[in-house]
Amino acid sequence: MDVQQFYYDNKIVKKFLYATIFWGIIGMTVGLLLAFMFIFPQLTDGISWLSFGRLRPLHTNAVIFAFVGNAIFAGVYYSSQRLLKARMFSDALSNINFWGWQLIIVAAAVTLPLGFTSSKEYAELEWPIDIAIAIIWVAFGWNLIGTILKRRQRHLYVAIWFYLATFVTVAVLHIFNSLALPVSALKSYSAYAGVQDALVQWWYGHNAVAFFLTTPFLGLMYYFVPKAANRPVYSYKLSIIHFWSLIFIYIWAGPHHLLYSALPDWAQNLGVTFSVMLIMPSWGGMINGLLTLRGAWDKVRTNPVLKFMVVAITGYGMATFEGPMLSLKNVNAIAHFTDWIIAHVHVGALAWNGFLTFGMIYFLIPKLFKTKLHSVGLANAHFWVGTLGIVLYSLPLYVAGFVQALMWKDFNPDGTLVYGNFLETVSEIMPMYWMRAIGGTLYISGMFLLLYNVVMTIRSGSPVSDELAEAAPLQRVKSGRITGEAFHSWLERKPIQLTILATIAILIGGIVQIVPTLLVKSNVPTITSVTPYTPLELEGRDIYIREGCVGCHSQMVRPFRSEVERYGEYAKGGEYVYDRPFLWGSKRTGPDLLRVGGKYSDNWHFNHMYDPQSTSSGSIMPAYQWLIENELDKSSTEAKLKTMVSLGVPYTDKEIANVQQSMLEQGIEIEQNLYNDPDFVKSYEASKKYAEENGLDFVEMRNREITAVIAYLQRLGTDIKIVQPEETSASAK
Repeated sequence: MDVQQFYYDNKIVKKFLYATIFWGIIGMTVGLLLAFMFIFPQLTDGISWLSFGRLRPLHTNAVIFAFVGNAIFAGVYYSSQRLLKARMFSDALSNINFWGWQLIIVAAAVTLPLGFTSSKEYAELEWPIDIAIAIIWVAFGWNLIGTILKRRQRHLYVAIWFYLATFVTVAVLHIFNSLALPVSALKSYSAYAGVQDALVQWWYGHNAVAFFLTTPFLGLMYYFVPKAANRPVYSYKLSIIHFWSLIFIYIWAGPHHLLYSALPDWAQNLGVTFSVMLIMPSWGGMINGLLTLRGAWDKVRTNPVLKFMVVAITGYGMATFEGPMLSLKNVNAIAHFTDWIIAHVHVGALAWNGFLTFGMIYFLIPKLFKTKLHSVGLANAHFWVGTLGIVLYSLPLYVAGFVQALMWKDFNPDGTLVYGNFLETVSEIMPMYWMRAIGGTLYISGMFLLLYNVVMTIRSGSPVSDELAEAAPLQRVKSGRITGEAFHSWLERKPIQLTILATIAILIGGIVQIVPTLLVKSNVPTITSVTPYTPLELEGRDIYIREGCVGCHSQMVRPFRSEVERYGEYAKGGEYVYDRPFLWGSKRTGPDLLRVGGKYSDNWHFNHMYDPQSTSSGSIMPAYQWLIENELDKSSTEAKLKTMVSLGVPYTDKEIANVQQSMLEQGIEIEQNLYNDPDFVKSYEASKKYAEENGLDFVEMRNREITAVIAYLQRLGTDIKIVQPEETSASAK
């Protein structure tokens, strides 16, 4: 039989590995800064682009798409070439994938701190960057599929199945969740509103975790764990069951992020049902990974690569047990909106994604440079420092989550809340935030150990950019099943059919959940008193989104006695029909704001934004003084309303024509309300006089950003009026 010689492309693998380490340090540094901002809220006061609300999405995007994303590409490019016995289909596509992805990351690193965000969890980037992501992702998929079609290995190994499912599903999720109508070069409004937007977002959000942070890493697990242990995968049959059940079930689980919300009950219950089912394939994969190491435990004790991978797989098992548990309504009622969720997410991110990446790096760098790892001792030190970091990060946040939930729900015998002031909860969990910051410091310290070890290993070796390999060419066989050939064995040599079946498997759940919610009006009952935002309120809402306020404040009062007592009437789906995007939130570092309208005076909101501790002693909210100083940009308000009209919001031509006058009138009204505060008058008049005496432009308060934000906050929750029993009886008389 003829044997063909060819070369594996190691250059692209090295590029992605370097990017993984670089962006990992950046993303984790930002995360550590955010952790310390809980302890020192004034840490970056006065610097808008370093505020917590703007940096949080930068941290999540940097860790998910820069650190983990580059690790995925590095692992896929290395393993695919060897599993398929072929060089990547196109060096040009490989480089387009690499440089395009880095440019997208840089674009995110610039736009997010500047406040250009859609505010959707894990999908905050604005529409031009979303288009770029789709293009680069297609280039990656084209390269992968092209390589599969020119392969020399007939049967597709299990890792390739997971890579194909990842490519198809992420493309579908990204495109449909990112549908929006642009207003300008870096501003758009979601194609979906309110309840519908929430369902589509968490269909995307949960499955971004599933198909970006899980399925590609399972593919990497199936390749690198057997390679590092020099053992075969424990069970081929289990890998088949794992793959198909996982990709089919996972796609249904998104609504468990929206339990007890305004989402229809049938959609919530579907999410719960499939989330509970999800533990079986998830643990099947974990068991398959761990049992692959049977007979290799002596290696685990001495080999840092295997140590990282064992803890990674264990972390995957813990996170995928906890996820279904959190989807149970009685557990979710305790955990949701608390720091428990932050702990859960980071067990997956730090242990599963982080440690598997570290193990892969320690495995690959010596091979790519034909040398030994510089220091096994340092790698082991990294393992223990990182493991301790995970423990010190996550355990205090689990405790914080329980403390928050118990304090929020605690009642006195007379039926009043024991802790009526939300800040009592915040002050109680500050020690846990200190522990979280210490744990994060340890974890990132391990990254620097890895960086040093990698640099020294590279220096001691010599790079092999094009690695010589040889394999027999693929022999033609009949397209149908060979006598005695099992269906899945046939499918493994049919990449197109495999991809089509995988696509059908992931589409079923999305179609069943999303289409009825979008098309059946009864799923989102309308409320006649709910009207669109005024132009000034809309501008205030956009500033609220720009500043990332949704990262700390929810706008979803759940139908619990404790929440109704604390915040007001529970949320109705019809209240959100004009919310593009929805702002229900995922975490309450501060109180819920759905019913905040009219609760405080305009002066209170002004002072709260200027100096939160002046109105709320003990608050860990940072100051937003630039809102008081910045002039409100009204130049695109008409365009925003016209875009909203195109999306179905009933603004009239007259309202659009009178936008500037409407904003001025509402701004003057708020300005006059602010004059009720003598301290405001004194400061305001002094600054006005100073500007006049020095020939400086002075912006009236009616035209500043704070006025728009106040307008928006005072509108929240005021569209519906709950008739109290005494009011009903009075009207009957």
